Amino acid sequence: YTAGGFMHYGLSRCVFNSSDLKDIEFILSYYYSKLEFTRFSSSLGKFVGYTELGVKNAERWNNDPSVLAQMKARKETICKHNI
Repeated sequence: YTAGGFMHYGLSRCVFNSSDLKDIEFILSYYYSKLEFTRFSSSLGKFVGYTELGVKNAERWNNDPSVLAQMKARKETICKHNI
């Protein structure tokens, strides 16, 4: 989405070190104006914020068990499916 020339977008990716599920990492990053402000990593099992807004979002999402369960499941539903 763009507003005043700035763009907000999300990027999902799977990092493969082998075809074994334990060696795969699912990462979901959110960006605003080319700056990553929040990231979920399946290796950490939680969101991490890199800006003031990102820290607030990460705190809110990390305190919601349904959001964390949904993110953790993406490693198997997205990454494993695409090995």
